[in-house]
Amino acid sequence: MPPAETRTIGDVAIAVHDRGSAIALLEGWVGAGERRAVSFANAHSVNLAARDRAFRAALSDMLVLNDGIGVDLGSKLLYGAHFPANLNGTDFVPALLAAARPRTIAVLGAAPGIAEQAVARLAAAFPQHRFNVIGDGFFTDDAAIVDRLAAVQADYVLLGMGQPLQELFVARHARRWPGVTLCIGAYIDFAAGRVPRAPLWIRKLHGEWLFRLSIEPRRMAGRYLIGNARFLFAMLIQRAKKKGPVANHRAP
Repeated sequence: MPPAETRTIGDVAIAVHDRGSAIALLEGWVGAGERRAVSFANAHSVNLAARDRAFRAALSDMLVLNDGIGVDLGSKLLYGAHFPANLNGTDFVPALLAAARPRTIAVLGAAPGIAEQAVARLAAAFPQHRFNVIGDGFFTDDAAIVDRLAAVQADYVLLGMGQPLQELFVARHARRWPGVTLCIGAYIDFAAGRVPRAPLWIRKLHGEWLFRLSIEPRRMAGRYLIGNARFLFAMLIQRAKKKGPVANHRAP
């Protein structure tokens, strides 16, 4: 499969894929035994990358997929086109698990005990795969966790520590374990049933961010209210400066 076109939103090069082509790419990497990493960028990610050099550098070595209405609006403003699909990790990961050949999956992240709950539900939903809990996301001994990841020899690693911690962990260590690592934020909490999803009709209207704001107002207010305004302002500046011509870059 040829490398995907990317669109630079802020300082983040986001690959242009639909769900099927992204899944095929990842399955091709696993089949070829490649070590790769994937992240999902939304408006908050772009804001973080603007002020965090290490996070920007980590993302530059990953396949970055588009997550949510914010970066889709940025794509429309800067490139005159929407992304082919919303590839947010919470929907993309189960689609990948449903489509993938039988694989070994390692799960690392969330609060203590949550990964075990997530794996119990995932194993019931996707019995063709073999799931392994590596640990929670509050470890202090990187070396021990890396050793466990290396020992499992997973095809896919689901890493849920939140941005930018998960991407920085990958940047430090990912060459030391095999497979494709997906930096999936709060997906482990969703998979465990600990955090509710917005109803499907709200998700279809791209309103899941409003739903999350309504159930976690203190934690999400800064990200979604102040952060979204900051993101939109940055997009308008980038457009005005004509920093967003159609890219010739290629995704990693």
